[in-house]
Amino acid sequence: MSRILQLIEKLKLKDNEALVLHSEPNKYYLSGYNGEGLVVVSSRIKAIITDFRYTEQAEAQASDFEILMIGNGKSYNVLLQSLLAKHQVISVYAELDFISHLSYEALTECLQGISIQDLGNALTQLRAIKDETELSYLKKACQITVDSFKDILPYIKVGVSERELAARLEFIMKSRGGEGIAFDTICAAGANGSLPHAVPGDYKVQPHDMITFDFGAKYKGYCADMTRTVSLGTPSDTMANVYNVVMEAQALARKALKPGVVCKDVDAVARDYIHAHGFEGRFGHGLGHAVGIEVHENPRLSGFCDDIVQVNHVLTVEPGIYLPGIGGVRIEDSCIITQDGNVPMTDISRELIIL
Repeated sequence: MSRILQLIEKLKLKDNEALVLHSEPNKYYLSGYNGEGLVVVSSRIKAIITDFRYTEQAEAQASDFEILMIGNGKSYNVLLQSLLAKHQVISVYAELDFISHLSYEALTECLQGISIQDLGNALTQLRAIKDETELSYLKKACQITVDSFKDILPYIKVGVSERELAARLEFIMKSRGGEGIAFDTICAAGANGSLPHAVPGDYKVQPHDMITFDFGAKYKGYCADMTRTVSLGTPSDTMANVYNVVMEAQALARKALKPGVVCKDVDAVARDYIHAHGFEGRFGHGLGHAVGIEVHENPRLSGFCDDIVQVNHVLTVEPGIYLPGIGGVRIEDSCIITQDGNVPMTDISRELIIL
């Protein structure tokens, strides 16, 4: 069943109802088109409304969609109103959590007589379960990411800056076939490793520094996410212990991650282990999150998420310990949930690499 038909069935969409999508991830998921504009779908409509700059792209990426071009006094909303009137649509679902208040007011003014309802999480719930095509794209993105990590290791030397390493890593990912980066690359060396979302700066790597890389390639619109921490020379006893605790916490969490478990219970496995080893308060973020078209999707492996893990969810497992003024360690894999457990797509050694 096509994604559009799945969504129509999930929403019990009537013939006189339609969906109007503004956000790029949802537009791409339903149409394959990732340019600017609106995507409109119903049991009778498959249309993209865009401008001259993107019409050729839309025709190539969504060949079975009608392409409508704004211009000559016809705005997005005017063309949308005309399209809906043509198909006798009396009600639409829109992403009210995404569009601005001003956009909503303009939409309601143009679509007078048409009811506008909130799409809610119907599409994000569908997106949470990956199909075989999506999994193939995610596997490719992860393979590019793993290979790029191997390639960056020879460049980690005393005196090279975090910014240089991050830039080199992003160049390698693109050179290996990534269409871009899934998110801004994190490279945090030495004491900067205590910042979970450190921005690579001018700090130059020193002997015995631990260096954390959090990064991912993007392929066919799908994101990889992986973190590894390495050491330039023998680490201090403190940081060696931190590394071992994080590595074991990740292994325990991955062992617990399988269909039917509650997300927050998996988070607790890693968190309780880290706390029991004297690092309570030093693991302050969630254990993981779903990944797909967006690098952060639902469900989340966090202490607040009651969602049930399902087959073909793709979830990251990324415990960490962060010691201000000293450094930090995080180990992360993107994992496919299978009938029996999970399989990491970023499958490279989690043992500490000492360069």
